[in-house]
Amino acid sequence: MRIDRIQLRTIRLRLRAPFRTSSGVTHDRTILLVRLEGEGVEGVGECVAGETPSYSPETVETARWVLERHLAPALLGVRFERAAELVPVLEQAARGHRMAKASLEMAAWDAEARSRGQSLASLLGGARSAVPAGVSLGISEDRGALLERIGAHLAEGYRRIKLKISPGRDLEVVTAVRERYPEIPLTVDANGAYGIGDADHLARLDEAELLYLEQPFPGEALLEHAALQRVMRTPICLDESVTSAARCRQALALGAVGVVNIKPGRVGGHASSKAIHDICQAAGIPVWCGGMLESGVGRAHNVALASLPNMTLPGDVSASDRYWERDIVIPPFTLEPDGTVAVPDGPGIGVTLDEAFVRRIEVDRLELR
Repeated sequence: MRIDRIQLRTIRLRLRAPFRTSSGVTHDRTILLVRLEGEGVEGVGECVAGETPSYSPETVETARWVLERHLAPALLGVRFERAAELVPVLEQAARGHRMAKASLEMAAWDAEARSRGQSLASLLGGARSAVPAGVSLGISEDRGALLERIGAHLAEGYRRIKLKISPGRDLEVVTAVRERYPEIPLTVDANGAYGIGDADHLARLDEAELLYLEQPFPGEALLEHAALQRVMRTPICLDESVTSAARCRQALALGAVGVVNIKPGRVGGHASSKAIHDICQAAGIPVWCGGMLESGVGRAHNVALASLPNMTLPGDVSASDRYWERDIVIPPFTLEPDGTVAVPDGPGIGVTLDEAFVRRIEVDRLELR
């Protein structure tokens, strides 16, 4: 396939309810969609960057700028057979900007799968037709309401509950949840809100019998995570710390990680995600696919990745209506009664854009040829 046209579309999608983490509160999402076209084939991807640099240095605005000025021009006219062939082209075009690169790289995987008449999951090496779904709950000021929400999500069938925590909103909340629901698979995610001085405090989370404690310290703090893991029984799950296959190997060598959360839109795309998956599989470290409040496009990519064989823990691949009143894909993703989400088996990502709705919520469009 030769890339003849790249389209960048910015949409504004309202969340069903505000989502609070240690980084801030999100009410709606400005989402950048990317489409590659050429020789009668197309592929779509989604940039997961947020509106502000509170979570990552990348934002929707910076991603759009680097895509327009550097990354997209580097791909126009390029011919490829395998999407992975585009990784060195993108690396040469710009340093860093993994979220922006991922949107193009993942669109290329979709295009490759479509051109071969196979599903993206199959092209990636997926091993299952449905993936277990977990749900992530933002920080809540109302503990009673939180407990009721957990009960409702368990009744829906979700197989794992993840709580966002931050200093001052941690032990008491987790204890209350565990007392109400003593048997559920439970995890917590700090999004890097703590420091090594909080190690003794965090070690008390062992009492809650969590599946894992996700990203307690900032992303660069591998040594600190290793030190915490030595004093905790609960496995440390790294998210923001694992930015590449090389970084994953470093974390493993230091003993800083027991579980890895792979977000393809954050680590540069599917090629990087597969490399991290394979490294962890060889080391006996379980992985799962995280979410970043994606629309159905990003969710379709995540669900396909979550079908890989070492994705043994429930991921953040919840149904479309968990976050959105209306998703931008047809059909939307739904939760099966057994707590799984079906892996699309149609060509590429297996869903199509709801063009009429996307046009209604579109705030910007750019065509590059």
